[in-house]
Amino acid sequence: MSRKKSYSLRIRRFINKFMKMPYDYIQMRLPVEKITKNFEEKLKNKIEHNILHAEIRKATKEDSDSIINMYNQAWHSTTMPFRPISKKKLVKLFNNPSYNILIAKVGSIDGAFAIIYLMGDKKEIGVIGALGVIPEFHHKGLGTILGMGCWDYFKRKGVSELRCAVHFDNKASYIFIRSLGFEEFRDKDGYRYVYTF
Repeated sequence: MSRKKSYSLRIRRFINKFMKMPYDYIQMRLPVEKITKNFEEKLKNKIEHNILHAEIRKATKEDSDSIINMYNQAWHSTTMPFRPISKKKLVKLFNNPSYNILIAKVGSIDGAFAIIYLMGDKKEIGVIGALGVIPEFHHKGLGTILGMGCWDYFKRKGVSELRCAVHFDNKASYIFIRSLGFEEFRDKDGYRYVYTF
Protein backbone atom coordinates (compact mmCIF):
# COMPACT_ATOMS: atom_id res chain seq x y z
CA MET A 1 0.00 0.00 0.00
CA SER A 2 1.39 3.42 -0.91
CA ARG A 3 2.28 5.98 1.75
CA LYS A 4 -0.42 8.26 0.39
CA LYS A 5 -3.09 5.54 0.73
CA SER A 6 -1.85 4.56 4.20
CA TYR A 7 -1.92 8.21 5.29
CA SER A 8 -5.42 8.57 3.81
CA LEU A 9 -6.67 5.55 5.78
CA ARG A 10 -5.22 6.97 9.04
CA ILE A 11 -6.92 10.32 8.41
CA ARG A 12 -10.27 8.62 7.75
CA ARG A 13 -9.93 6.55 10.91
CA PHE A 14 -9.20 9.70 12.93
CA ILE A 15 -12.18 11.53 11.40
CA ASN A 16 -14.43 8.54 12.09
CA LYS A 17 -13.40 8.51 15.77
CA PHE A 18 -13.72 12.27 16.07
CA MET A 19 -17.16 12.31 14.41
CA LYS A 20 -18.17 9.16 16.35
CA MET A 21 -19.28 7.43 13.16
CA PRO A 22 -20.58 3.93 13.89
CA TYR A 23 -18.65 2.01 11.24
CA ASP A 24 -14.99 1.95 10.25
CA TYR A 25 -15.57 0.46 6.82
CA ILE A 26 -14.63 1.52 3.33
CA GLN A 27 -17.36 0.88 0.78
CA MET A 28 -16.18 -0.81 -2.41
CA ARG A 29 -17.95 -1.56 -5.65
CA LEU A 30 -17.29 -3.16 -9.00
CA PRO A 31 -19.65 -2.65 -11.94
CA VAL A 32 -20.09 -5.98 -13.73
CA GLU A 33 -19.21 -4.47 -17.12
CA LYS A 34 -15.66 -4.00 -15.80
CA ILE A 35 -15.24 -7.75 -15.31
CA THR A 36 -13.65 -8.72 -18.61
CA LYS A 37 -13.68 -12.26 -20.01
CA ASN A 38 -9.87 -12.19 -19.95
CA PHE A 39 -9.74 -11.27 -16.25
CA GLU A 40 -12.35 -13.89 -15.37
CA GLU A 41 -10.39 -16.56 -17.28
CA LYS A 42 -7.16 -15.62 -15.45
CA LEU A 43 -8.87 -16.10 -12.08
CA LYS A 44 -10.43 -19.39 -13.15
CA ASN A 45 -7.05 -20.69 -14.34
CA LYS A 46 -5.45 -19.62 -11.05
CA ILE A 47 -8.14 -21.48 -9.13
CA GLU A 48 -7.86 -24.62 -11.27
CA HIS A 49 -4.13 -24.79 -10.53
CA ASN A 50 -4.55 -24.19 -6.80
CA ILE A 51 -3.43 -27.19 -4.75
CA LEU A 52 -6.37 -26.89 -2.34
CA HIS A 53 -9.10 -28.01 -4.78
CA ALA A 54 -11.90 -26.71 -2.59
CA GLU A 55 -15.53 -27.65 -3.01
CA ILE A 56 -18.06 -24.79 -2.79
CA ARG A 57 -21.53 -25.51 -1.45
CA LYS A 58 -24.59 -23.57 -0.38
CA ALA A 59 -24.92 -23.78 3.40
CA THR A 60 -28.02 -25.07 5.17
CA LYS A 61 -29.25 -24.62 8.74
CA GLU A 62 -27.39 -27.83 9.62
CA ASP A 63 -24.13 -25.96 8.89
CA SER A 64 -24.79 -23.33 11.59
CA ASP A 65 -22.22 -24.66 14.08
CA SER A 66 -19.57 -24.91 11.37
CA ILE A 67 -20.29 -21.35 10.18
CA ILE A 68 -20.05 -19.96 13.71
CA ASN A 69 -16.78 -21.85 14.26
CA MET A 70 -15.29 -20.51 11.00
CA TYR A 71 -16.59 -17.00 11.73
CA ASN A 72 -14.97 -16.98 15.19
CA GLN A 73 -11.64 -18.32 13.91
CA ALA A 74 -11.54 -15.94 10.95
CA TRP A 75 -12.37 -12.80 12.94
CA HIS A 76 -10.11 -13.58 15.88
CA SER A 77 -7.19 -13.87 13.45
CA THR A 78 -7.61 -10.27 12.20
CA THR A 79 -7.22 -6.80 13.67
CA MET A 80 -10.90 -6.03 13.06
CA PRO A 81 -13.25 -5.58 16.01
CA PHE A 82 -15.10 -8.79 16.75
CA ARG A 83 -18.87 -8.81 16.33
CA PRO A 84 -20.26 -12.23 17.30
CA ILE A 85 -22.80 -14.00 15.17
CA SER A 86 -25.41 -16.20 16.82
CA LYS A 87 -27.50 -19.13 15.65
CA LYS A 88 -30.52 -16.82 15.92
CA LYS A 89 -28.96 -14.41 13.40
CA LEU A 90 -28.05 -17.29 11.11
CA VAL A 91 -31.63 -18.60 11.20
CA LYS A 92 -32.81 -15.15 10.11
CA LEU A 93 -30.37 -15.25 7.20
CA PHE A 94 -31.43 -18.74 6.16
CA ASN A 95 -35.09 -17.65 6.24
CA ASN A 96 -34.45 -14.55 4.11
CA PRO A 97 -34.58 -15.40 0.37
CA SER A 98 -32.22 -12.52 -0.49
CA TYR A 99 -29.38 -14.13 1.50
CA ASN A 100 -27.14 -17.11 0.90
CA ILE A 101 -24.18 -18.50 2.74
CA LEU A 102 -21.50 -20.32 0.78
CA ILE A 103 -18.93 -22.65 2.32
CA ALA A 104 -15.57 -23.68 0.86
CA LYS A 105 -14.58 -27.16 1.99
CA VAL A 106 -11.02 -28.48 1.65
CA GLY A 107 -10.92 -32.23 2.11
CA SER A 108 -13.01 -32.84 5.23
CA ILE A 109 -12.55 -29.29 6.63
CA ASP A 110 -14.91 -26.35 6.19
CA GLY A 111 -12.26 -23.68 5.65
CA ALA A 112 -14.08 -20.52 4.55
CA PHE A 113 -17.54 -18.99 4.34
CA ALA A 114 -19.20 -16.05 2.62
CA ILE A 115 -22.46 -14.36 3.54
CA ILE A 116 -23.87 -12.86 0.35
CA TYR A 117 -27.09 -11.12 -0.51
CA LEU A 118 -28.96 -9.18 -3.18
CA MET A 119 -30.12 -5.61 -2.75
CA GLY A 120 -31.62 -2.81 -4.79
CA ASP A 121 -35.12 -2.26 -6.15
CA LYS A 122 -34.61 -5.02 -8.72
CA LYS A 123 -32.09 -7.06 -6.69
CA GLU A 124 -29.48 -5.84 -9.16
CA ILE A 125 -26.64 -5.43 -6.64
CA GLY A 126 -24.74 -8.41 -5.28
CA VAL A 127 -23.17 -7.82 -1.87
CA ILE A 128 -20.50 -9.87 -0.13
CA GLY A 129 -21.52 -9.04 3.44
CA ALA A 130 -18.81 -11.16 5.06
CA LEU A 131 -16.08 -13.47 3.86
CA GLY A 132 -13.87 -15.32 6.31
CA VAL A 133 -11.08 -17.88 5.99
CA ILE A 134 -9.84 -19.90 8.95
CA PRO A 135 -6.14 -19.35 9.82
CA GLU A 136 -5.09 -22.80 8.56
CA PHE A 137 -5.91 -21.68 5.00
CA HIS A 138 -4.69 -18.07 5.07
CA HIS A 139 -2.59 -17.02 2.06
CA LYS A 140 -3.33 -20.24 0.16
CA GLY A 141 -5.89 -18.93 -2.33
CA LEU A 142 -9.03 -20.17 -0.57
CA GLY A 143 -10.47 -16.64 -0.37
CA THR A 144 -10.06 -16.28 -4.14
CA ILE A 145 -11.72 -19.65 -4.73
CA LEU A 146 -14.67 -18.67 -2.56
CA GLY A 147 -14.80 -15.20 -4.13
CA MET A 148 -15.20 -16.85 -7.55
CA GLY A 149 -17.99 -18.98 -6.08
CA CYS A 150 -19.72 -15.76 -5.02
CA TRP A 151 -19.20 -14.30 -8.49
CA ASP A 152 -20.68 -17.42 -10.15
CA TYR A 153 -23.77 -17.08 -7.94
CA PHE A 154 -24.20 -13.37 -8.66
CA LYS A 155 -23.59 -13.89 -12.38
CA ARG A 156 -26.47 -16.39 -12.52
CA LYS A 157 -28.68 -13.79 -10.80
CA GLY A 158 -27.82 -11.18 -13.45
CA VAL A 159 -26.52 -8.49 -11.09
CA SER A 160 -25.13 -5.26 -12.55
CA GLU A 161 -22.80 -4.41 -9.67
CA LEU A 162 -20.85 -6.10 -6.89
CA ARG A 163 -20.30 -4.46 -3.50
CA CYS A 164 -18.47 -5.14 -0.29
CA ALA A 165 -17.04 -3.20 2.63
CA VAL A 166 -13.53 -3.47 4.03
CA HIS A 167 -12.53 -2.53 7.56
CA PHE A 168 -9.95 0.28 7.68
CA ASP A 169 -7.49 -1.91 9.61
CA ASN A 170 -7.77 -4.86 7.23
CA LYS A 171 -5.08 -3.76 4.77
CA ALA A 172 -4.52 -7.22 3.28
CA SER A 173 -8.20 -7.54 2.34
CA TYR A 174 -8.25 -3.99 0.99
CA ILE A 175 -5.26 -4.70 -1.28
CA PHE A 176 -6.79 -8.01 -2.44
CA ILE A 177 -10.18 -6.44 -3.22
CA ARG A 178 -8.53 -3.55 -5.09
CA SER A 179 -6.58 -6.11 -7.13
CA LEU A 180 -9.91 -7.53 -8.31
CA GLY A 181 -10.94 -4.14 -9.70
CA PHE A 182 -13.13 -2.88 -6.85
CA GLU A 183 -13.02 0.84 -6.20
CA GLU A 184 -14.04 2.97 -3.25
CA PHE A 185 -17.26 4.93 -3.54
CA ARG A 186 -19.48 7.21 -1.53
CA ASP A 187 -23.23 6.92 -1.47
CA LYS A 188 -25.69 9.56 -0.29
CA ASP A 189 -24.81 8.71 3.34
CA GLY A 190 -21.06 9.14 2.86
CA TYR A 191 -18.92 6.18 3.92
CA ARG A 192 -21.43 4.68 6.30
CA TYR A 193 -22.11 1.10 5.21
CA VAL A 194 -25.24 -0.41 6.65
CA TYR A 195 -25.08 -4.15 7.18
CA THR A 196 -28.46 -5.81 7.10
CA PHE A 197 -27.66 -8.74 9.38
